[in-house]
Amino acid sequence: MRVAVIQTNSTEQRRDNLEQASGLLAQAKAQGAKLAVLPEHFSFLAAMEKMPQAAEPLRGPTVAFLANQAKKLGLWIIGGSFSRKSDDPTRSYNTCPVLNPQGVLVAHYDKVHMFDLAIPGQTTWNESRYVKPGRRLVTVELPVGTLGLSICYDLRFPELYRRLRLKGAEVLAAPAAFTHATGKDHWELLVRARALENACYVLAAAQVGEHGGRRRSWGQAMIVGPWGEVLAQCGDGPGVALAEVSPKGVAKSRRKLDSTGHARLLPSAWRKGL
Repeated sequence: MRVAVIQTNSTEQRRDNLEQASGLLAQAKAQGAKLAVLPEHFSFLAAMEKMPQAAEPLRGPTVAFLANQAKKLGLWIIGGSFSRKSDDPTRSYNTCPVLNPQGVLVAHYDKVHMFDLAIPGQTTWNESRYVKPGRRLVTVELPVGTLGLSICYDLRFPELYRRLRLKGAEVLAAPAAFTHATGKDHWELLVRARALENACYVLAAAQVGEHGGRRRSWGQAMIVGPWGEVLAQCGDGPGVALAEVSPKGVAKSRRKLDSTGHARLLPSAWRKGL
């Protein structure tokens, strides 16, 4: 299956963001994609303290937009993420929806790991103050294979991806808005490591550029193969990167080297595939 990762420069201007996303989804379709991954907060991106104000229900405007695009283009769409209402008005979930080509919402995942970081001399991030963490891992069956869901900062936690692998994942989605400060040193390294250690494809869509509210994203959306190789990558602005993803590619890599069965720590978790 030909898949696409999309790179956007989203802001507080929701209408402009949706126009940008629809144009890039159409571009992906025109280039043969059957599945497309949007970045984190593709429909609205602002300072963290503003994000709960933009929260919406699961089946609200963002998912309605994605459903329309999926039906119109005949695409599987992994909808990056959006701020979803929780029972706490001061904190929203950071939610990744998955829609099939009929526009049906088939799965959603709430980001588990919160980006709380203070870099000396730079902006302090305190995502847990505004975002409520999810409590479950999610896989979904797609024509391309079993897909495991994650969002942005999750990339720094290999145990999450190992557990997705043990739940059967062959492809991992990682929509992100990785900060420029950390992304320039860590983004590609983390994406390739998560692919290699689990012998999975990683579809890492990304935000790029300035967003307002002191937010600046690194970009470099990429598709990485199960041997850790970069198959496709976006440049410095909004765009699309495409590559072929195949269960045969996963099987070939796992025949050459698959460390999962050699794990010695937490053996009960490995056996149970939690």
